[in-house]
Amino acid sequence: MEPKNLECQPGAGKGRGGASSARVFLPPPMNGLIDTHNRRINYLRISITDRCNLRCQYCMPKEGVSLFGHGEILSYEEILRVAALAVKRGIDKIRITGGEPLVRKDVVSLVRKLSGLAGVRDLSMTTNALLLGEFAAALSRAGLRRINVSMDSLDPEKYRRITRGGDLKKVWEGIDAARRSGISPIKINVVAIAGFNDGEIEAFARLTLKDPFQVRFIEFMPIGESSEWKPEQCIPASSIRERLEEIAPLLPLSDTDNGR
Repeated sequence: MEPKNLECQPGAGKGRGGASSARVFLPPPMNGLIDTHNRRINYLRISITDRCNLRCQYCMPKEGVSLFGHGEILSYEEILRVAALAVKRGIDKIRITGGEPLVRKDVVSLVRKLSGLAGVRDLSMTTNALLLGEFAAALSRAGLRRINVSMDSLDPEKYRRITRGGDLKKVWEGIDAARRSGISPIKINVVAIAGFNDGEIEAFARLTLKDPFQVRFIEFMPIGESSEWKPEQCIPASSIRERLEEIAPLLPLSDTDNGR
């Protein structure tokens, strides 16, 4: 099955010394982008850095991973060119990701330029929110509409442990700053892990009853270069759904949301 979304990652299209090594062939603008299931592709994810200020246990080893050099990742000018070409082919939603996107210098400038592309109607970002308190107001003014925040525990000590040093207080400060700045909706992404945060599923769900948050539970799966994943730690989505239905009736999302 081919993906419904386009992705632009660090190092893509770069050869030795940072020179472009690939050409992108897109269909004529009037035809748009259609996958093999006849679905229109309108969503582009752009990973602007492989660097992160956390070392989440399921994402990377404690010592970190080998990183791309500055000349090996897409420059902001190259990102804007790719985005502009994609928008001409029907892309109207763009998400900025990483690594942690807020650690890259001048990210607010990139947000401003992406939001200024004619045809972009939704610009969002996935972040761990540790730096969001510093950037939220400027990001909102630059045109960022919504954010997804990665948060795998509501307990400060457990959060510190799973992230290898993260400060949950700073995360909430970042979320509060985003709310004050008018960034909405704020989605909270939770990787559900048996034996770690499986006792917090209902507590995460109840956040949506008292605040305008959207909580998304993600099945634990092997990613990155970490060896922390174990099959017995997986919690099936069906099991999570059953537990949530005990709190309140669940309504299906529209097809256009696509889990974003």
